[in-house]
Order: sequence, then C-alpha cells, then structure tokens
Amino acid sequence: MPVMASYSGDKNAYLKRLRRIEGQIRGLQRMVEEDKYCIDVLTQVAAATKALQAFSLELLDEHLATCVVQAAAAGGPEADEKVREASDAIARLVRS
Repeated sequence: MPVMASYSGDKNAYLKRLRRIEGQIRGLQRMVEEDKYCIDVLTQVAAATKALQAFSLELLDEHLATCVVQAAAAGGPEADEKVREASDAIARLVRS
C-alpha cells in the first residue's frame, strides 16, 4: 500500500512557504552577483536558514501528530519504525 504524506491536506500552504524560501535563496544569489556587503548577505542567510528550520519543525510536528500517532495506535513493528524515523529526523535537525 502506498504511503500518503501527512502534509497532503496542507500541501498548497507548504508549497507556498517553500516558494517564499526559494525567493530568499534567489535574493541571496543576486546579492552575491551584485557584490553586496558580507554582513548583509549573512543576515539574509540567517533569515533563509530560520525559514527552513521553521518549515522543518512544522513538517515534523505534522508527521508526529499523524503518521507516528497512527502507527503507535496500531502497534507492532511499524510503530517502532515510525518512532525511530522520527527520532532520526529530529537528530538530523538538531545537528543542522
């Protein structure tokens, strides 16, 4: 059975946020092309990084509230797998 993404209901909102982040990245490229002041570029890098982190946390929250909760309710090896996946994802986010 194919796995459905837990964010499917909010897909358009997620895509809108990613397009906004993409615009920030394009803005960074433009700043470098135009030889903008380093500190100004770094300020924009921080803003783009924060936007990606916020997106990641929202997506993780959605995953925990749906996929992990449903798997835990069903029990068995799938529940263990979903918890391990979520734990690994959290570890990756913390290290980034």
